[in-house]
Amino acid sequence: MSKILEFWYQGRHEELWQMCCGFIDLSLEQFMAIQKRLLLEQLRLLKNCELGKKLMRGAMPETVDEFRELVPLTTYADYCPELIEYREDVLPTKPLLWQHSAGRSSEYGFKLTPYKWVPLTTRFCHELGVLMFGAAIFASCKTRGDLSGLRDHAKVVYTVAPRPYTSGVLTYIMREQTNSDFLPPLEEAEKMPFEERIELGFRQALSQGIDFFFGMPIVLVGVGERLSQRSNKADIRPLLSEPRALFRLAKGLVKSKLARRPMLPRDLWSIKGIMCGGTDGVVLKERIKNLWGRYPLDTYTCSEAGIIATQTWDYNSMTFIPNLNFLEFIPEAEYTKWELDNSYQPKTVLLSEVKAGENYEVVITNFHGGAMVRYRMKDVIKITSLKNERLGIDIPQMTFEGRLDDIIDIGGMIRLTERAIWQAIETTNIPYADWTARKEVVDGRPVLHLYIELKDNYIASEKGVATAVLQQLRKFDEGTFYGSLARIADPNPLKVTLLSCGAFTDYIAQRRAEGADLAHLKPRHINPSERELSLLGEKMKVVPVEAAVTETEVAARQ
Repeated sequence: MSKILEFWYQGRHEELWQMCCGFIDLSLEQFMAIQKRLLLEQLRLLKNCELGKKLMRGAMPETVDEFRELVPLTTYADYCPELIEYREDVLPTKPLLWQHSAGRSSEYGFKLTPYKWVPLTTRFCHELGVLMFGAAIFASCKTRGDLSGLRDHAKVVYTVAPRPYTSGVLTYIMREQTNSDFLPPLEEAEKMPFEERIELGFRQALSQGIDFFFGMPIVLVGVGERLSQRSNKADIRPLLSEPRALFRLAKGLVKSKLARRPMLPRDLWSIKGIMCGGTDGVVLKERIKNLWGRYPLDTYTCSEAGIIATQTWDYNSMTFIPNLNFLEFIPEAEYTKWELDNSYQPKTVLLSEVKAGENYEVVITNFHGGAMVRYRMKDVIKITSLKNERLGIDIPQMTFEGRLDDIIDIGGMIRLTERAIWQAIETTNIPYADWTARKEVVDGRPVLHLYIELKDNYIASEKGVATAVLQQLRKFDEGTFYGSLARIADPNPLKVTLLSCGAFTDYIAQRRAEGADLAHLKPRHINPSERELSLLGEKMKVVPVEAAVTETEVAARQ
């Protein structure tokens, strides 16, 4: 029995909270002391292994300052071929398991595997499991110390990629620490195609209920919107042998009729907590709240580092976690220098040195025998404040802005992230199926080119959509370079191409037919390749002007 379950069954709730969530009560000084202590432990392991000696280039640092001065920054190429060949003999500690990200090692010139593989040690997995349970507490609690949202054998719908994807590995780690019941059961779910697994999970949830959702926000939105659209056409015949499912459906229909609207997921289930990560969780949170009755808890999670930061019960900015990785940050001015000259070695600052309102690239060094050393995540985060005043958290707060290679730079002054573009699209209230965008040169000037597929038979002109999205981008960037440059230097820095109905569905079908992996079925949101655009381009079309609404009409519909 795990320590978590032991505390739970013994009613030691205060100790359970402290073990899983107590890091939010640390002072910044205490946070940094944990960071430095665990880094010195990790250095002793790195000095005695082949990979550590390779990455540190023969340096033998004794202090944190020496480590940051003598050891160079690394990228995944520095860990090849050792990690993609699963060379356990060269690692600081023998791993318990291996996981991989959706990223491609082939980007670094290695063709043996399409993934970036990362080893996880036993101790790292244990600490990660404790923090996963902490995220479940934050997702379900109302205040500090509140565990009332937890229950025995909580029902969790399985909607993530299977092992050895990181999301699948995290699911198993969570099961090792708790007695959660997954729908469908994990071993069964991993053998099923993704769509079938989602469908079966929610069908089982009609009978068994849902307590927690762990997975992709876009799935919650997709399932919720389809349920709403089909609520008046529901075929109950498959449920005739499942009385609990029929009863739940009947109650949901009554609630929706009384509210005089289509049935929503929140009419069927009372979700205790939603845990997710990625840009889409923040962008789609209002739609998720409307559909499911709760905000999603956002976490900054990745293959190379586990969990770096998490939101708490205010669903605002994220709080950093001290005990999985040593954290360094490359200021925006430094990584901009590197972008201009890749031989330049950017300088880093520690968490105790970051400034509110500034953007940084994250650099991590694994604790607990992990493999990554001063590893550049290529992720851009923003420090929103140096503490959470309202909740009394004295640790700097952050939001995830996007990938360093997923930033669109226009004119050297406008730097648009995936999150900024997605939020602008979302807040227009124009219904869309999906989108992708990149920087292009049109008539000799750089512009943001947005390719978007509308849905629900919504009719709009490309110029009208561009006006609506640009208006939102200017709101997000009021008083800064984007708004002023767009108004003064170029009144039309955004070009829109409308894709015909089914463009993204057909893209996914073609990629599946080619044998593409689950993580690479969709085109990238930012900076799609020529091939990605060519697959979408076969479905491009412009809505005739006579059938399109004007920009004024688009704005009026918002």
